[in-house]
Amino acid sequence: MTLAVSKAAEAGSRTILCASTGNTSASAAAYAARAGIRCVVLIPEGQIALGKLSQALMHGAKVVSVRGNFDAALALAKEATAKYPITLVNSLNPHRIEGQKTAAFEIVDELGEAPDYQFMPVGNAGNITAYWKGYKEYCDRGKCVNLPKMMGFQAEGAAPIVRGRPVPDPETVASAIRIGNPASWQAAVRARDESGGAIAAVSDDEIIEAYKMLAKLEGIFCEPASAAGVAGLIGAVRAKKLEKRVVKLRIVCVLTGHGLKDPELPVKVVEKPASVPPTMEALSEALGL
Repeated sequence: MTLAVSKAAEAGSRTILCASTGNTSASAAAYAARAGIRCVVLIPEGQIALGKLSQALMHGAKVVSVRGNFDAALALAKEATAKYPITLVNSLNPHRIEGQKTAAFEIVDELGEAPDYQFMPVGNAGNITAYWKGYKEYCDRGKCVNLPKMMGFQAEGAAPIVRGRPVPDPETVASAIRIGNPASWQAAVRARDESGGAIAAVSDDEIIEAYKMLAKLEGIFCEPASAAGVAGLIGAVRAKKLEKRVVKLRIVCVLTGHGLKDPELPVKVVEKPASVPPTMEALSEALGL
């Protein structure tokens, strides 16, 4: 997003616009504020996490709630930017992909080689498209030899690529990937096919299992959509779908958003805090001491 906004400012644009389930709007609004240009955000009414909406509002974006899902908001965003001198900064903007691909460079730099597998969530499909582009370009420049299998995961209730057709009313607890007609659909399919990977679906229960596991075992609090890739990895391991090698596989999971961006879910899926009077006896009983 920083590259997309920088290029918009460089071209003299005074307004950027995006449709968003949350994360895109938060970063677009932040970088627009820094660049001193206007940001307009179209959100699907009632389908955006509070943590993300608050970010966009605090950064001064003009937020418009569209009575429809994300796909309706994106269609309206494309129409508006075609009609008016406004820059679209969704992942259809090529500068977005150019910026996002550098995350693949960073992974190779950290590992010393590209991973064997990369597991990640798929919503509007810009990320899987960009990472694959980055890996290919880094290998072309001799920075790595290996190319990873790109393993993308959609939520069962919002899995148009898996089903092979748009989903008119996508539904999932993972709001960031609640998208029924991804803008980068074909590019994501190419990334899957060229890499020998897969795009599959995971259930909301599997997403929540991975979401809670990451927090409890790794100390990583991610948003539900981020856990979709980890849920996919858990399923692949259980089903013994990963190839066997003498040396250990290098597997990377990409987590795309912090848990505080979507703060409504934890109180629904974890144990409620105990309430006790302020006495040692009550505390001891509550702790089982």
